[in-house]
This record gives sequence, structure tokens and C-alpha cells, in this order.
Amino acid sequence: MATAKKKAVRRAKKGERIRQVAAIPFRLRENGSPEVLLVTSRTTRRFIVPKGWPMKGKSGRKAAMIEAQEEAGVLGKVLKQPAGTYSYWKRLASRFARVDVVVYLLEVTEEMADWQEAANRQRAWLPAADAALLIDEPELSTLLRDLTAPATDPA
Repeated sequence: MATAKKKAVRRAKKGERIRQVAAIPFRLRENGSPEVLLVTSRTTRRFIVPKGWPMKGKSGRKAAMIEAQEEAGVLGKVLKQPAGTYSYWKRLASRFARVDVVVYLLEVTEEMADWQEAANRQRAWLPAADAALLIDEPELSTLLRDLTAPATDPA
């Protein structure tokens, strides 16, 4: 993972846009409306979705699933097709870089009591519309706001 980040930072220093993958962990409430799981970022403590760098030898959806497990402590089924994309400015050591993020929906089947980044992050289940209000990135906020109960596709 560290090498993917180093390569991305090198590309960013050349002014290139870089890529990440993200998961929107969700579950359906009894009334059928979706709830999504947000986590706090480690540095600014604002609410975000689990995301990270592409992983060598792993598909985008597999990498998104691993990020959700590490950052949010959830397991489940990642839907095949990306839910969409968004872009944001990432703070690097000496500059900002434009990052394009491919987002996958993760239907949560298990929530772990303890997980890799539990000490560094908080998590919160929220109705999708409420989660959209807490997200700073406008395109991701729109993805959350427009989230309807996704048709489950075969894995």
C-alpha cells in the first residue's frame, strides 16, 4: 500500500491527477430506506467514507472492501458496478493534489467491535440524506443524497 501512495504522490508532484477507491458502506432500515456508515478522518476529524489507494493485484472493488474493513470495521458484499466518482483536493506535505475517487457500494453484513483503525476513527450510521449534509465534497454529497436502495447484483 505504501508504494501505491508513494507513486501517487510522485505523480501528483508532476501535476498529474491521482486515483483512489472508496466504499459507501450501507444497510437497509426496516422501512427500506438506506443508512450509510461514515467515519472520521484521522487528521481533520471530519466525516468521510472509507477510501484509499489502489492496491497492486486487486480490483478497485476489492481494494474498496479492504479499506472499509480497515477504516470502518465492516464486512460485506461490494456491488459490481461503481456507484459513481467524485474528486477532491488532498493535502500533501508541501502542496495539494487533485484526486479522482471511484466509489463502490458495500452492503454491510457484519460490523466488527474492534478493527484496525478503531483507535483513530469514529463511525456513525446515518440516513443517507443526513450523511450527505456532513460531507464536504459536493459530488460525494450528491452520491449519498441520491442513494436509493440499490438492487443487489450477483457478486
